[in-house]
Amino acid sequence: MKRLYSNYVNSFRGLVPEIWILSVVTFINRAGAMVIPFLSLYLVSAKGFTLPQVGMIMTSYGLGSLFGTYIGGVLTDKIGFYKTIILSLFFGGLGFILLQFIDTYLGMCLGVFALMFAVDVYRPGIFVAADAYGSEKDTTRNIGLIRLAINLGFSIGPVIGGFLIAKVSYASIFWVDGVTCIIASVVLLIALKPKKVTKKTEKTIVVKEGVKPLKNKLFLLLFLIMFINSIAFVQYFSTIPLYYKTSYGLTEDVIGWLLFLNGVMIVLLEMPLISWLERLKLSKSMATFWGIFLLALSIIILNMSHWFGILIIGMILMTLGEMIGSPFASALALDMAPKGRKGTYMAIYSMSFSFAAVVGHNASMNIIDQYGFETTWTVLSIMLVFAGVLTIYLLRKLKASTVHKSY
Repeated sequence: MKRLYSNYVNSFRGLVPEIWILSVVTFINRAGAMVIPFLSLYLVSAKGFTLPQVGMIMTSYGLGSLFGTYIGGVLTDKIGFYKTIILSLFFGGLGFILLQFIDTYLGMCLGVFALMFAVDVYRPGIFVAADAYGSEKDTTRNIGLIRLAINLGFSIGPVIGGFLIAKVSYASIFWVDGVTCIIASVVLLIALKPKKVTKKTEKTIVVKEGVKPLKNKLFLLLFLIMFINSIAFVQYFSTIPLYYKTSYGLTEDVIGWLLFLNGVMIVLLEMPLISWLERLKLSKSMATFWGIFLLALSIIILNMSHWFGILIIGMILMTLGEMIGSPFASALALDMAPKGRKGTYMAIYSMSFSFAAVVGHNASMNIIDQYGFETTWTVLSIMLVFAGVLTIYLLRKLKASTVHKSY
């Protein structure tokens, strides 16, 4: 036990103070992240929208995320990640507070679009921040620590959110989410001065080298792989909570505890797991493959039994896939990005999740409405098998590449 604890602590050693500050701010932000996991339930239960309507609203969610992520990348390269992150946190907080007052279908589509636009401007900036601080060898661990902060907050947020919904109201989670976002922006403004970031960032972006992301064929292949992977992953924020409620009769507070399992596992295991996999010299491409494989398992087993324990097993498998796949896939995308184009590359990379949100929520809601949950889980599993095959192909191409040495 002492050795396990020592290894856990050692996985954090050597990370620079700026990454810790960004991680604390990210934790504050994500600790209030209780609207997103319950959004589809809120739209059905509190607002009375139909599944196809919820699908279109979630498409607006994806479109807002898509455009916000792209603009976030442009802003990161133009004004730096520091200002970009602060603006995203502040206006995202206002968006969460205001969203609760919208009642019409069209208004909700526009409101969710605006909210996710503001929120996901944050994405490219935080990836570039992870790369900007410390040495190059720390990039994956930097990403891992920030993801740990995200998931520590996310593990707490749904539990608090489920409790607030059950004991107070849905409106309370919008206030808490909005206020914590604004607090996070203020903490970053106070704790991390822009001068500490600007010099290093300017050295990174003065000269643009290499090809643009849309002309990099191997990078576009990674984008396609992550797009398919994310179509399945986003179901944990829309259709799977609905599945828990409609097929198993779970209440919001119990759903919150299931999501809590995801966050706790990541907090306790992700950093040591990353360090262990790096010592094994597992390639970033193969780590991405195993992440996809475990996500596929987590979804297909939902069709194998109606036992409640299957939901726990599925959450564990999904979380293992996320812990293995996400940090290494992000680090692989950063490796592919040439000097001066990292913001744009990471914006395009992050947009794979946004495109998946545009397509995945809506398509799955309509498939469920027409054919049921079982068919939906089967379709998603087949798509993930295809993504796994593409990942093996990418690995072979990267090994043969004279440009991309890290794979």
